[in-house]
Amino acid sequence: VQLVESGGGSVQAGGSLTLSCEASGYSSTHNCMGWFRQRPGQEREGVATIYSIGGSTYYSDSVKGRFKISRAAGENTADLEMNSLKPEDTGIYYCAQVTSVPDPGEAGGTCFAYEYMYWGQGTQVTVS
Repeated sequence: VQLVESGGGSVQAGGSLTLSCEASGYSSTHNCMGWFRQRPGQEREGVATIYSIGGSTYYSDSVKGRFKISRAAGENTADLEMNSLKPEDTGIYYCAQVTSVPDPGEAGGTCFAYEYMYWGQGTQVTVS
């Protein structure tokens, strides 16, 4: 699986950006796809993820209510709409996917629990 991100950039605090990710190669109907970020001086963290069937979404507390992840029906893509951006949202954002996994929501879990197999190169988001 190859993941290609787009949409990063610079924006003022309070502004919005939308990141897009397109996956190609091996396709699995049962997968989690999402966005992670690495802020300066910090470890990589989960931001938002979505399951392929049913579209269950999962968010970190720091972005809940401001970010929205979505997938186009039948497409192996994931968009992240980021609103009310804050300087602390600055970082490199990575798209990732884990394939052939059950819906974690059925067991009370989230897509963050899986070990992601495929990663994009990352796209910079800077909020000033």
